[in-house]
Amino acid sequence: MKKIHVIGAGRSSLVMIRTFLSLCKKNNWFLVVADFNKDLALNALDNNVQFAKAIKLDINNDEARRDFVKDSDIVISMLPAVYHILVAKDCIDYSKPMVTASYVSNDMKKLDKAAKNADVILLNEMGLDPGIDHMSAMKIINEIKSFGGSITSFKSFCGGLVHPEYDDNPWNYKFTWNPRNVVLAGQGTALYIDGKQHKYIPYNNLYKRIENLDVDDCGPFEAYANRNSLQYKNQYGLKNIDTIIRGTIRKKGFCEAWNIFIELGMTDDSYVINNSNKLKISEFTNLFLPNKSLKIKDNFCSFLNIKINSELFNKFEWLGLFSNDYVEVFNATPAQVLQSILEKKWKLNSNDKDMVVMQHQFKYNLSGFEKQIISDLVVYGDSREETAMAKTVGLPIVFAVKHILNGNIKQKGVVIPVSEEIYIPVLEELSTFGIVFREKTS
Repeated sequence: MKKIHVIGAGRSSLVMIRTFLSLCKKNNWFLVVADFNKDLALNALDNNVQFAKAIKLDINNDEARRDFVKDSDIVISMLPAVYHILVAKDCIDYSKPMVTASYVSNDMKKLDKAAKNADVILLNEMGLDPGIDHMSAMKIINEIKSFGGSITSFKSFCGGLVHPEYDDNPWNYKFTWNPRNVVLAGQGTALYIDGKQHKYIPYNNLYKRIENLDVDDCGPFEAYANRNSLQYKNQYGLKNIDTIIRGTIRKKGFCEAWNIFIELGMTDDSYVINNSNKLKISEFTNLFLPNKSLKIKDNFCSFLNIKINSELFNKFEWLGLFSNDYVEVFNATPAQVLQSILEKKWKLNSNDKDMVVMQHQFKYNLSGFEKQIISDLVVYGDSREETAMAKTVGLPIVFAVKHILNGNIKQKGVVIPVSEEIYIPVLEELSTFGIVFREKTS
């Protein structure tokens, strides 16, 4: 009986764990779910312990962690990204394969030779974005190349959003993923290629220079550029491409409003606001406005050149930015204060569902003609727990583990899913769960 060991039983693990449970008997697997909070692991198992068990595990307890890895046939790390390296090193020491949904870090890259020497695969970026984006893009890229096409442009966008039927606030957004990552998104400089020229977008302009798009007729959407799109030239075998950009999808109008937070400085995470006493949200907002003898709403609109009766202003008033409610965090950065405000207003309610959208845009030359392929993915969540985000992050891991244990994936070392050996069987399995791209060629 193969032992599948999962570390981390948070929200993103739930669909993955319960899918493993449904496959355990059929595939002769036994599932062990470890978390620092054992009750969280038990909840993820839905008290189903016929082919599974839950344990408490402190990831910083080296002996316990190493014993957990040693006793497995494969390890899945759903921990915060910084801890993957600890698990990966243990997996190399005990020659155990590992799968994660996180980006390959520089420290992880350095383990490639050691993993190959240990004859194990450390499969990273096996979730949604990164993960499904890699696999679906490579499928089309290799198909275009197979019939002699030359790809000139590749654009790829992805976003986690609220289901249209539960989109009930003026921002058209609710948190379906890590709120802190949303608040700090885009900080730094975005880098991409357009018309063979390198282009840079500093953070203060990121939410102004957006792409407009429609995904499978459920838009309109807009997208802002991710930090570094250039790395995908080599990963996807597109070294001579004219245009390449990847970005994050939001509903129309979100970026203009979010840019206001950037202009004010509310997304700054570099210093602490010293408020040992209670601070009203309106007082927090006023910290970033010029000292004028105007009422706060008039001051806000005057400073930012916004009309008080506009849809844009309504977004901030709805958030309660001018209210006398109290900030719920103390001695925090502006970004942390903003996050605490947003978490109250952008939370998924008990009956809410979410949505994941992805779009790839390809342009290529074939026999003297320019052609275009648009590939769209829309996935809806089933509940607040079984979200579209949890499906699209967790299910690729399930099927990768299945094919590693069955010997169908033979690669070793530090790997991401850009080879046919991985993406063909995994995309096929995902399609049986309704995760299917719709392609249009023109």
